[in-house]
Amino acid sequence: MKTDIILAGVGGQGILSIAATIGMAALHNDLYLKQAEVHGMSQRGGAVQSNMRISDKEIASDLIPMGAADIILSVEPMESLRYLPFLKEDGWLVTNTTPFVNIPDYPEAEEILAEIKKRKNHIALDADTIAGEFGSKRSSNIVMLGAATPFFNISFESFEEGIRKIFARKGEDIINMNLKALRAGREFTEKNR
Repeated sequence: MKTDIILAGVGGQGILSIAATIGMAALHNDLYLKQAEVHGMSQRGGAVQSNMRISDKEIASDLIPMGAADIILSVEPMESLRYLPFLKEDGWLVTNTTPFVNIPDYPEAEEILAEIKKRKNHIALDADTIAGEFGSKRSSNIVMLGAATPFFNISFESFEEGIRKIFARKGEDIINMNLKALRAGREFTEKNR
């Protein structure tokens, strides 16, 4: 069992929380995990990406070769397109449709969505709106993680346990909000796959 994931977005969108939750879920299942350094975090609004590899066997490298990623999980639609060359033919692109307009010549949303829809295996959802339905758009990153969970070889319960551990110091309300976000994302994919 091996799952190679590229996490993408812009600074401040919660890539580190996604990575930490995936890591906890993997460890909960006694899996090996390697993650490349998250690049771009020093500049809020700047491009951010990280390679993450999970396996039941030891992992030699933390970098994912071109055309080898099983999942691209992007919290920003244009950033999802940037990493498409890394996605394997039958891999899954899971992306938020809400743009983070951080450059003057940001493409039209329709153009970006048209490119995303060219991929046979894609899930595109408005995670910001879904997260806002239960009180916090800040949890849109966890909605995105939930939407990607069907493509991992890890039980959904392990992701829920990861949320509980990652957000434990923030209190029960934050844990429950993030669990709702995770479940809402999962539900979206199950209905739209």
